[in-house]
Amino acid sequence: QVQLVESGGGLVQPGGSLRLSCAASERTFSSAVMGWFRQTPGKEREFVGWITWSGGRTYYADSVKGRFTISRDSAKNTVYLQMNNLEPEDTAVYYCAANFGAPGSRHYEYSYWGQGTQVTVSS
Repeated sequence: QVQLVESGGGLVQPGGSLRLSCAASERTFSSAVMGWFRQTPGKEREFVGWITWSGGRTYYADSVKGRFTISRDSAKNTVYLQMNNLEPEDTAVYYCAANFGAPGSRHYEYSYWGQGTQVTVSS
């Protein structure tokens, strides 16, 4: 099975930047789509973006487009979420997830999940 371990969360001021990491246990992810989601209390899990492991194609939610960038390092089996120009509304628990089907923006399309890492944007 796929094991995902997230890191990099923390407290940052509005306008600041943060990079989250998601290390995957599997060596090869040629068919995988790696997604990022976030969740705040009382809200549904929200799609952030995804990247295809083989080709590096990316797709982002409108709420983060232009501010967030997803990348991957195949040698390290790691996916990154670079977050710039952070806003208080970005405060959430961020999750990485693996999907071995077609790319999608719904949480139920992803079979494996990390433990989540807290991102707090506050002055």
